[in-house]
Amino acid sequence: LLKLQNLKLLWTLKPPNRTFHGHPRLLSSDVYSQYESIRQGKQEIPKYFNFASDVLDKWSEIEKAGKRPSNPAFWWINGKGEEVKWSFEELGLLSRKVANLLTKECGLQKGDRLILILPRIPEWWLVKVACMRAGIVIIPGTSQLSAKDILYRLQASKATCIITTHKLAPAVDSVASQCQLLKTKLMVSKGSRGGWLNFTELYQNQSADHSCIKTRIQDPMIIFFTSGTTGSPKMTQHSQGSLGFRPLLSERYWLDLTPSQMIWNTADTGWILTSIASFFDPWVFGSCIFIHNLPQTNSEVILNTLCRFPIDALVGAPTLFRMLVQNDLSKYKFMNLKHCMSGGEPLNPEVMEQWKSQTGLDIHEVYGQTEMGVICSVFKGMKIKRGSMGKAAPLYDVQIIDKNANILPPGQQGEIAIRSKPIRPLGFFSEYLDNPKKTAESERGDFYVTGDRGTMDEEGYFQFIGRDDDIIISSGYRIGPFEVESALMEHPAVVETAVVSSPDPLRGEVVKAFVVLSPIFSSTDLKSLIRDLQDHVKKTTAPYKYPRKVEFVKELPKTVTGKIKRNELRDKEWGQI
Repeated sequence: LLKLQNLKLLWTLKPPNRTFHGHPRLLSSDVYSQYESIRQGKQEIPKYFNFASDVLDKWSEIEKAGKRPSNPAFWWINGKGEEVKWSFEELGLLSRKVANLLTKECGLQKGDRLILILPRIPEWWLVKVACMRAGIVIIPGTSQLSAKDILYRLQASKATCIITTHKLAPAVDSVASQCQLLKTKLMVSKGSRGGWLNFTELYQNQSADHSCIKTRIQDPMIIFFTSGTTGSPKMTQHSQGSLGFRPLLSERYWLDLTPSQMIWNTADTGWILTSIASFFDPWVFGSCIFIHNLPQTNSEVILNTLCRFPIDALVGAPTLFRMLVQNDLSKYKFMNLKHCMSGGEPLNPEVMEQWKSQTGLDIHEVYGQTEMGVICSVFKGMKIKRGSMGKAAPLYDVQIIDKNANILPPGQQGEIAIRSKPIRPLGFFSEYLDNPKKTAESERGDFYVTGDRGTMDEEGYFQFIGRDDDIIISSGYRIGPFEVESALMEHPAVVETAVVSSPDPLRGEVVKAFVVLSPIFSSTDLKSLIRDLQDHVKKTTAPYKYPRKVEFVKELPKTVTGKIKRNELRDKEWGQI
């Protein structure tokens, strides 16, 4: 049993199987009643909470008592023979050393902000846990950031410390003089660099004696710079409660792991999905987090890793599965894989069907945003509907609304929204930092508006239509890019595609598809192939949705998290007028 301060939550490893929201309920009755009280506003959430001390250290105690399986809490490989395995006890010891480095050597205090730009290496996890112990606010960033990106993040966040590798250190140095608040630069490297402290050398010499700071549940914990498709990235602030406490109540529904299982999420460390699927949620269950350094995404490396290691659950962006199904999967025998999840943007149904036919495994869709994590998902055991991203996650009342915040009936298209009033749900971001206008604009009536359009059916399943600003209106028809992209993806010539609006003197705008061709079709007559693709879409979906314009490209523009930047393609089209 895991006892969490004054809320007295009981988290059982073999809880009773009851039903909740139509799904198997795997929480104890005590947890369920506490959750229901919180959800209905009858009971307040606990005043104090810290993920490091209240979850990770509790698992360390359970581990030492011999009540947890002997598998590691963290397992990292780099594909070159190097390997790191930590138990919860070892994770605690090392993270306390790092906490002492940050507070005693670097002088950081509770509330200070630290930018963390590291690839998938063990130090990323150590720093995150250490920051929670010290009350330092973490700002993750992808290793693909440019000097300009780093400058913007340093200035906007007012961070006093940055931790990165020797590869990005020159970029930091090129802009550091413009960041007056930046006091400390730590480099994870075997070498040295002028003006930088060596993280690796310093933390190993620190004491492992550190008392975790007491944090309130609403205290800031992480700031994400949202990638977005327009404008400068916004600072989305999360608290100890919204990311750390939330999975204690809700996330068994989308992961449903046990302490003996292992999960591998391939997302970049700068993305919220890694914080959720490779940190908070698996460790709530006491599960093992598996990480491959993956400096480059290589389908053969990923498939071989699934064959060599006892990975139970795989989480990846749609791009991952689109890439994997290009291989002959019959050549690979996965050691232990049972559960696959895709998130970040919708996954085309045909890719799901190809994966299922070759592996026997379903891909469960997860829909979420940086602002509130998982919003909808296809839970284990749930009926999978083609093109659906599942049902609303616990804690959230998800609805389809119109421009006046009225709830629309099943089957009617509108904006996907989550009820935020009168009680703001646990799991919501605190605010867009230093941007009260954007924070206010994100709500309409009693709802937070996601900016995505979709529908909900009679059974509560949601279907994604497209970003509100991606919708194409041609001759009065509203066309979602995703449904056209899904139709195109069924054609063997198409590896990847993005659909946007393009100006047309007669129809106002028409559908245009940017297509990345399969190498097999590279020598095909392109005019003939365009007609073939158009005919295919007409037969697959409503004929008015077919792309009247098609352009073949070598690659599609994407954000650092792998989302297709349709706005760039759309601006290119409309900029030609």
